[in-house]
Amino acid sequence: MLRWGAGIAFAVFACDRLTKWLVLDVWGLGDAHYAVTPFLDVRVVWNTGVSFGMLQSQSSLAPLLLSGLALAIVVALIVWLRRAENRVMASGLGLVIGGALGNTFDRLTFGAVLDFLDFHVAGYHWPAFNVADSAIVAGVTALLYDGFFRARRDEA
Repeated sequence: MLRWGAGIAFAVFACDRLTKWLVLDVWGLGDAHYAVTPFLDVRVVWNTGVSFGMLQSQSSLAPLLLSGLALAIVVALIVWLRRAENRVMASGLGLVIGGALGNTFDRLTFGAVLDFLDFHVAGYHWPAFNVADSAIVAGVTALLYDGFFRARRDEA
């Protein structure tokens, strides 16, 4: 399962880097935005905090502290991945690891995480996010699904 999860982590990291490169370097959005649909814009947002912009900080140490914490969590997740019992668990761990590494790369490179997917309805905006954030949410969902349904199967 280690190879399976590591492959997914690599794919997530690569997709995250590719999409951020497209937004910054190919499309060069900068302060501009592009309306994809009436409810989705591609817009550059620099997140100095954690998930969904919580705990924003302008401190020069914040990216290093958040990166160190993320890397420590990645190490723990890799240990868990080595013990993964099935593909759902390995996939979930791979998604979280790849997403964490993608956002950590941004923090160490830019001092903030590049978010660019901006969903909105009637003037209300969901916090901007990116591929790495999506992978983390999907990975946690897979881990919860595996834990809940595997536990129920084991009880039966």
